[in-house]
Amino acid sequence: MSCLTFLKHDTNVIGDALKALGKENLALIVHGSSFPARDGEDTGFGTFNSESGHALIDYASKIFNAIQLGPAGKTKCTDSSPYCGTIFSGNPLFIDLKQLTQKEWGEILSLDTYKRVVRENPRQNQARTSYSYICNAQNEALKEAWNNFKGSNLLKKEFEKFKKENSYWLDNDSLYEALSIENGSDFWYGWKNEADKNLMNPKNEDEKKAYAERISEIKSKYADEIEFYSFCQFVLETQNEETKKFALKKGIKMIADRQVAFSDRDAWAYQSLFLDGWFLGCPPDYFSKDGQAWGFPLMDPDKMFNADGSLGEGGVLMKNLYKKMFKENPGGVRIDHIVGLIDPWVYKAGKKPLPEHGAGRLYSSPEHSELSRYAIPSCDDLDWTLENDKEKRVKSLNDEQIKLYGRLIEKVVIAAAKECGLDKNAIVCEDLGTLTNPVDAVMKKYELQGMRLTQFVVPEKPEHPYRCKNITENVWNMVGTHDNNPIEMWAESMINTHEGYLHAKNLVEDLFAEADNKDDIIVKLTQDKDYLTFVKLTEIFASKAKNVQIFFTDFFRIKETYNTPGTSGDQNWSLRLPNNFEELTPIDLNAILKAAIIARGKEFATKHAILIEKLG
Repeated sequence: MSCLTFLKHDTNVIGDALKALGKENLALIVHGSSFPARDGEDTGFGTFNSESGHALIDYASKIFNAIQLGPAGKTKCTDSSPYCGTIFSGNPLFIDLKQLTQKEWGEILSLDTYKRVVRENPRQNQARTSYSYICNAQNEALKEAWNNFKGSNLLKKEFEKFKKENSYWLDNDSLYEALSIENGSDFWYGWKNEADKNLMNPKNEDEKKAYAERISEIKSKYADEIEFYSFCQFVLETQNEETKKFALKKGIKMIADRQVAFSDRDAWAYQSLFLDGWFLGCPPDYFSKDGQAWGFPLMDPDKMFNADGSLGEGGVLMKNLYKKMFKENPGGVRIDHIVGLIDPWVYKAGKKPLPEHGAGRLYSSPEHSELSRYAIPSCDDLDWTLENDKEKRVKSLNDEQIKLYGRLIEKVVIAAAKECGLDKNAIVCEDLGTLTNPVDAVMKKYELQGMRLTQFVVPEKPEHPYRCKNITENVWNMVGTHDNNPIEMWAESMINTHEGYLHAKNLVEDLFAEADNKDDIIVKLTQDKDYLTFVKLTEIFASKAKNVQIFFTDFFRIKETYNTPGTSGDQNWSLRLPNNFEELTPIDLNAILKAAIIARGKEFATKHAILIEKLG
């Protein structure tokens, strides 16, 4: 029998096994757009707010206690990546149109329109998003709903309350929508009207007065469009709240995802807070010899904090962002690319993100002609001999310097969590890849929960942090994320290779230390992809990590890649769970947990002998 053969999961036994292994959280990673639909209800985009979305939450609650979502900001119709969405506005594509056809919403959307959206979806029931299609179809359907909504008395008080409570971001975002119509594009850098580009960034009193008049003019001219934008955000917020209540009732914590990027809409609204002429990216590494030029605007350090250490205008903006996220997501927030909040790599506009082109670490470049004014360490704190590992060149940091590197974490992120009744364990830090010493020091000082991705362990390095024996308790452990091949595809690539042998050797040392037939196990791991997959899944539960995440393709054994970094096209970000997801054959979690308990050693296994028997 294959190690991946499905057995019906026993919720109570799984819970007991996770507790025995010291696991506090088991999260299913599934981005909002990847949620399934029901047959005859596939509009072209997944949403957790639909009946099928709730069905997945209910399904997950039998095994998991959390669902890790992707970023939920409003995206552009020309770019489906959720990691380029807005920081405040939610994505209207997550609105469940079906609900708007029902009595609770006053039937503000006709059933005929809803059915037409479903019928004309070019990828109907194909477990793929139809991004370009649904962007337009959803907007048209919501306009119909808006026209009917404004002619009724439905939820008027609630709508007005929503607008008032969220005006600090909604006013700017809805105004941008109006200006996009006025200028014929939602890409403000290309607007012909120079004043419209800078309405939020006047340089003097004359401009301030002129821009205020222009804003009044636009608000008057596009009053209905501005209200429509607010209406969409209101509907989404209302549906999201219902989903949150449903999930919490089922014992599921929804964990949000905060990308490092700022959307075009945000760059326009807060342009006065960004560092002129600089962008956020990644340095050259194994995957990209020229680095990664993300093109994301960078918060000006001088706007983040005042001279006395209090929050500046930028810091207040960031804190409001995280307070909104923690308030809406009591399960916590995953912060993508935590390095970008602690020790960001920056490059000059029009240049490559290479050191020879002037790129560097914003806070770690005391020798840099332009970045030195932001440097926390001095030149004496750098190890100049590390030519091949410059990311580790900050050799010494005192406590005061570490606090300076971590002040955004402490005074914005952790402070926002506390004000929402949460602690730092509600913060999930994506710290995958090479970490600079300042980032590592901040993570340790504030005891932040990072990630360990076992698929990316470097088998030649015995002390590699992603290896099972080196994984510590205060982390989230997983075999892969949205940027990796599913674990079964990875295992296939390792069969009968030298690299596969090295992985097998380490797995046997870490998980089969007391076995008498170690050589036989190594041989099997190098030849049997199913067995290698099974053992790699066992590894994340056998490790000391208190928290485990499983991407939906790994759990449901879907052999397709969700996103391939560095590439573009319709395949990326489009994969969804099929409508019949409940009929899929997921991993055999009972067998995996049983193997994880046994891997802890004979003494541990003996202590939990009854549990092992119950696991089958």
